[in-house]
Amino acid sequence: MISLQDYLAMDASAMAEGIRTAQFTPRELLDCAIEQAQKLNPRLNAINTPCFEQASAILDALPADTAMGGLPFLIKDLSDLKDIPTHKGSALFADFVPNQSATIVERFLQAGMIPIGKSNTPELGLTITTEPVATGITRNPWNLHHSTGGSSGGAAAAVAAGIVPVAHATDGGGSIRIPASCCGLVGLKPSRGLTLIEPGLAESWSGMSVGHVLSRSVRDCAKFLELISLDKPLLYPMPTAPRDFTAQLGAGPGPLQIAVQTWHPFGEAVDQDCIDAVNTAARLCESLGHSVTELDTKPDYRAAAKAMNSLIALHTFQALNTRVKELQLSLDTAPMETSTRQMAQYGASLGIDDYTQAIETLHRVGREMDALHERYDAVLSPVLAKTPATLGWLDMNSEKATTYINRYKSYGGFTALHNGTGQPALSVPMSSTADSLPIGVMFSAAWGGDLTLLQLAAQIESARPWPLLAPLAIA
Repeated sequence: MISLQDYLAMDASAMAEGIRTAQFTPRELLDCAIEQAQKLNPRLNAINTPCFEQASAILDALPADTAMGGLPFLIKDLSDLKDIPTHKGSALFADFVPNQSATIVERFLQAGMIPIGKSNTPELGLTITTEPVATGITRNPWNLHHSTGGSSGGAAAAVAAGIVPVAHATDGGGSIRIPASCCGLVGLKPSRGLTLIEPGLAESWSGMSVGHVLSRSVRDCAKFLELISLDKPLLYPMPTAPRDFTAQLGAGPGPLQIAVQTWHPFGEAVDQDCIDAVNTAARLCESLGHSVTELDTKPDYRAAAKAMNSLIALHTFQALNTRVKELQLSLDTAPMETSTRQMAQYGASLGIDDYTQAIETLHRVGREMDALHERYDAVLSPVLAKTPATLGWLDMNSEKATTYINRYKSYGGFTALHNGTGQPALSVPMSSTADSLPIGVMFSAAWGGDLTLLQLAAQIESARPWPLLAPLAIA
C-alpha cells in the first residue's frame, strides 16, 4: 500500500516503474491524487472541473499494456476531453461539453494517463497569468498571493502542489515555460512539427501553439515528449529527432556554445533577481564544460511580435465568432473579458493580406534565428522580466487598455519569439526570490534541437537539484 507521503516523493517515471514492478497499483495512485486534490484544490483552484468518478471508470477500463500504466493526470481546459465540460476560461463556453477528445488528449489516454480533471486557464489562453473571471483565480502553491503564470497556470499549480506528477499544457507564446518558471517546474515547448497537434491551422495558431506537459523532472519531460512525437509530418515539416529522448539524456550534449541574453527584447527593465538567475545558470554551464558568451545578435523581436499579434487576433476572432454565432449573440455584446474582446475585434479588422504578411515576417525572422544558431548551440535568457506577479496586477479587464498592454510587455517579452519561429525552448528552475518564489531560466536551441535542451537540462538537474514540490504540498 502506497502512502500519500510516498506518492508525493515520486515523479511520473518512478510511479510507472512502481506499477510495472507491482510495488503498488494505479488505483492506489489515483486515490492519492484525489486525496491531495481534495486537500489543496479549494485553496489553489488548479482544477476547475474535477472528474474523479470518470477517472475511476477510465482506470477500470484501462488495458494492461499501456506505456505509462495508469498515472493520474490533468487536461488543460483549452483541450477537449470527451463528455467533460471545456470552459476555456470563458463564460461563452460555460455549457460546452465535447462529444470527442482532442487528438493529443486521445494520445495521452492511449498511453494510460488517467485524467482526474481539467486544469484552469485564462480566457482562451490569451494571457500570462491564470485569473479568469469565469472559472476563478488560480493561486501559486509557493505563495497564495502570487500568480502561477499562464496560460497553463492550473496545470503548473497542480504539479507543484503534488496533486499529479505531470499535467498536460500548451504553449502559444510562453504558456508552458512561464508557469514552469513561476511554479518551480520543468517546461519544454517542443519544436514545431515534432509533436502531435490538432489537424487544422486554427487549433495550432498557424503553427505557433504546441502541446506538451509540465513536470517536476527532466526525465518526465523527455518521456512525455516521446509519447506525443510524430512518426510522419502533420501540417508542418518534421525535424529530425530521436524516438528515445529518455535513453539519451545521460549521454550529455557535449560541449556547447551558449550565448547569454539578459537585456529585454523591447527595452524594458529586467528585475535583478531574474538577471541573477541567468548569471547563476551561466556560471553553472561553464562549470559543466560549456563555453558561455554574451549574445551579440538581436533578432527582429518587434516585427515578430507584431506578426504574432495579428495571427493570434485572427484565430481568436475565428474561435469566438463561431461560438457567438452558435449562441445567437454578437461579438460586441457576448460575455467575455475586455482584452479578449479587443483582441477579437482587432482580428475581425484584419484580412488575407495581413495574414500572409504576418506569415512571411515570421519566416524571415525564423531565418535570422537559423543563422544565429549556426554560431550558438543554445541561448540562455530569463523566462520573465519580473518575478511572479501578485494576483490582480495583470488584469485583462483593466479600465485602461494601455495599463494591461504595458504591464504585459514589461512582464513578458522573452518567450514568444520561439513560438513564432518554431524553435524549441525550455524553462528550468534556477533560483528563488527572498520570499521563496521560484525563478526559472530559459534555454532555446535551433529547430529540432529538443534533445540538446533536454540533455543540458538533465546536466543542470544533476549538478543543481531543485525542490520537487512547493512547501504547501507537504504541509
